[in-house]
Amino acid sequence: MSELIKLVEATIENRKSEYPDFKSGDTINVHVKIREGNKERIQQFQGTVIQRRNLNSTGETFTVRKISNGIGVERVFPILSPSIAKIELLRRGKVRRARLFYLRGRQGKAARIKELKVSK
Repeated sequence: MSELIKLVEATIENRKSEYPDFKSGDTINVHVKIREGNKERIQQFQGTVIQRRNLNSTGETFTVRKISNGIGVERVFPILSPSIAKIELLRRGKVRRARLFYLRGRQGKAARIKELKVSK
């Protein structure tokens, strides 16, 4: 029984290692597989990560927020979802908290997040 659990945990860790290491405040591009009838296509959802929940567990999710035509749109993605084709890290954000729900009440320049400068 424990061998089976170890096998599942190993596959989960392998799947998580495919994605870049991102945190709240980062701007990411999530490539999502969309099925329409018998066709399948990939749609990109680009936005700011406002939270990561249940870290280091099988039920880990992350929430991405973007502004589309002046309306805030949020999507919650399970990290192990088979519908996620790829995650690209575009910018690192300089934030001091793990959950950025205060962005919901802000618009325009007030909703910006400073970019984290990474020294090489």
